[in-house]
Amino acid sequence: MTTMTTIAIAATFTAEPVEPTVRFWMQELQMPATIKFAPYSQVFQQLLDPSSTLSANRDGVNVLIVRLEDLIEKEVDRLDWTDRHAAGFLSAVTGALERSPIPYLVCFCPSAEMESGNALVHHRLEGRVTDALREMPGVDIVSSRELIAAYPIAEIFDPHGDRLAHVPYTPAFFTALGTMIARRIYGLSERPYKVIAIDADQTLWDGVCGEVGPLGVGMDASRRAIHEFLLQQHAAGMILCLCSRNNEEDVAAVFDSRTEMVLRPAHIAASRINWKPKSENIRSLAQELRLSLESFIFLDDDAVACADVEANCPEVLTFLLPRNPESIAPFLRNIWAFDHRKVTKEAAERTAFYRQNSERREFQMESLTLEDFLAGLGLKVQILPMASADLARAAELTQRTNQFNVTTIRRSEAGLQALLRSTGLTSSTGLVVRVKDRFGDYGLVGAMVFTVGSAALRVDTFLLSCRALGRGVEHRMLARLGEIALQNGLASVDVPFLASGKNQPALDFLMSVGSDGKRAAEDGLLFQFPAHVAAAVHYDPPAAAAAPPSVGGLPVPAASGATTDARAKAALLSSIAMELSDVDQVAAAIASQRLSRPDLNVPYVAPTTASEKQLAAMFEEVLGVERVGIHDSFFGLGGHSLLAMMLINRARHVFHVEFPITLLFEDEFTVSKAAQMVARYQKMQASPEGTTEALEQLLETSSDDEVRTLLAELSGPVPPKGGHRKG
Repeated sequence: MTTMTTIAIAATFTAEPVEPTVRFWMQELQMPATIKFAPYSQVFQQLLDPSSTLSANRDGVNVLIVRLEDLIEKEVDRLDWTDRHAAGFLSAVTGALERSPIPYLVCFCPSAEMESGNALVHHRLEGRVTDALREMPGVDIVSSRELIAAYPIAEIFDPHGDRLAHVPYTPAFFTALGTMIARRIYGLSERPYKVIAIDADQTLWDGVCGEVGPLGVGMDASRRAIHEFLLQQHAAGMILCLCSRNNEEDVAAVFDSRTEMVLRPAHIAASRINWKPKSENIRSLAQELRLSLESFIFLDDDAVACADVEANCPEVLTFLLPRNPESIAPFLRNIWAFDHRKVTKEAAERTAFYRQNSERREFQMESLTLEDFLAGLGLKVQILPMASADLARAAELTQRTNQFNVTTIRRSEAGLQALLRSTGLTSSTGLVVRVKDRFGDYGLVGAMVFTVGSAALRVDTFLLSCRALGRGVEHRMLARLGEIALQNGLASVDVPFLASGKNQPALDFLMSVGSDGKRAAEDGLLFQFPAHVAAAVHYDPPAAAAAPPSVGGLPVPAASGATTDARAKAALLSSIAMELSDVDQVAAAIASQRLSRPDLNVPYVAPTTASEKQLAAMFEEVLGVERVGIHDSFFGLGGHSLLAMMLINRARHVFHVEFPITLLFEDEFTVSKAAQMVARYQKMQASPEGTTEALEQLLETSSDDEVRTLLAELSGPVPPKGGHRKG
C-alpha cells in the first residue's frame, strides 16, 4: 500500500498560491500527499518550536520557501547584511534538523532587488547561506538562479500583490516554484541511477560513421549540447558507456578525428560496439561493471533498439530520444531521473575507479591463485567512526547498494542522522569503511550502524559496495563488530537479514561465517554470532583454486529472481520532459483539471460580454472551478480571503482597475457585479462626462467605501467624512 507523504511548508511570505501546482504534481507522480502550510511568515518560529507544524512532520518532507529580504530587518542595508542574520537563520535550521527524522528542502526565491541593479548583492547573500546549508546533512537546496534557469518565465515579480497581501510573485512564478518543489521531492523518494548507456550514430553525432566516415558526421551546436549534458552527468558521478551497433574501428575513428568533440574516450568507462542486440550488450555491460540492470539508463534515437531493451531488460530506464537534434538536450535536462542532489567524492570519481579496475583485471589474469591476486593488491582497509561529513555518502550507499546489504533499508541523510541520534549513543554507533589498494582509492565503500544492548551488539545496517566485494573487507567489518562487542562485555553480535531478491551475496557471507546461530525472525532471519567468534573472523581464499571467473577479482553474482519493471516510470518521465517541461504547459495541465461547478441553487447563466467572459475566466482560474456563471457567488464557489486577493490582483493587471477589498467579502460578489464595477471604471477613465454619469450611478447603488475607493483611483487620497483635501 502506498503511504501518504506529508509536505509541510513554511515561508517568509504568503506562499499558499504554490499549493495547486504541488498538488497537481503529486497526483501526476502518483505520490499521495497531504500539504500543510505553517502560519503566515513564521519560519523562525517553525524552526525553533518543537511542537510546530514542521517539527510534528515525521513521514514526509519539510519545505522552507525563503525570500532573503524578508529575513532582514528593514533598517539594515542589504550591502551590510550582518553575520548575525545569517548565523541566526542557520542556527535555527541546525536545531530543527537535530529534531527531525525527515529531509528539509530549502528553496530560495529571487529578490525584487534583482531588477534594481542589486543582483550581485542578492546572490552574494544567498551564496553565503546556501554554502553553509549544503554542509548540513539532510538538507537539499534550490537556489534562486537554479529555479529561474530550470523554469524561465517572463514576469517574476508582482509588486502590487506584495503590497496587498505579501504575495510578491506572479502566478507563473508560483507554478515554476511548485514544479521545482515537486521535482525535488520526487528525487528524494527515488533510488538514484549509476550508468548511462548511450548510442553513437544519430545521437552523439549526426550521420552514420560507417557510411560517411569520421569527417562526414555532423557536430553542430545541438550535438555539442548533448555532449555537455553527458559531461555534467559524468561530473555528478554517472558512469558513461557506449552501446552502438557499429564497427568498433569506425567509432574510434570519429573520436580520433573529431577533436572538437567535448566528450572524449577518457569519459567512457566501458563500451559495447558490435552488431549484437543492444539488450544483450547492456546485460554484458552490467556484468562487467558489477552493477544491476536497475542502475542503468539507456538513450537511443532508434525506436526498435529501445523496444528491444524494454522487452528484454525491463529493469533498465529506457528513453527514445526526440528526432529533432535541437530537442534532445532540452529533453534530457527535463528528465527528472538525471537530477542529482549532493555529489559525493566517491560518486565523482566513479569512472576513475572503473578504469582502475581494468588494471586490476590484467593483474588478476597474471595471478595464479586468488590468494596471490589479493596479496598483490596491497589492500588497506580503514574502519572509522561515522562523522557528519560521511553521512551523505553513507546514505548514498544505503540507496545504491543491493548485493551486500543485509536489510536493503534505504535511508536519507536526515533518516540516517536521526537513526544515530535516536540510539542516544555517540558517533561510534556508526562506522564507515574506506579501502584502497596499489591501483587506486576505492573511497568510502562500507557502512555499519549498531546499538550496544545489555547482552548483544545489535546491527541495524551492514553493507559494502560491490566494488570492494570478494577481497575480505566484509570479514574485517564483522571482526570489528566482534571486537566492540567484547570491549563492552557483550555475548553476541546479532545481524538481521531481510531478503530482497538481490542480496544473496550478503546471505552467503553470513552463512559462511556460521549458520549455527541462525534463527527465524520477523520478516527474515537473525544471525547471532558469539562475540569471540565474530572477532576472530578472517578471510582465507582457497589457495589452490585459480582466480574465479570474474571482473576485477569479483565473483559473478547469481541472477536475481526479483526485477523492477521501469517501463511505466520511463513513460511518465518522458511525458514530463516532452509535455510538461515549461511553466505554460504545467499551467495549462492544471487548468484542464478544474473541478465541476458545485450546486449553488442558482441557475447557471453564461457570460456574454467581453468583460464578463474575462472575469468568469479569472474566477475559474483562481478557484479551480469550471463553468462559472455570472450570478455565481465567489465565496459560494469556495473562495476565501487569499483567493480574493489573488483575484483583485488579476483584475488590476487585466482591466487596470482596483476592486475595493470590502466588495470581495460580500456574500454576493459575482462576475456580474465585478463587470459592473469594471464598466464604471472604464466610463470614468474615458471622459469627464463618463465620470459624472458613473458617479451618479455609483452614489445611487454603492456603499461609501466603494465610492471612496473609486475616487481614490481617479484623484488620489480621499479624506474621512467631514475632512478636507487640498486642491
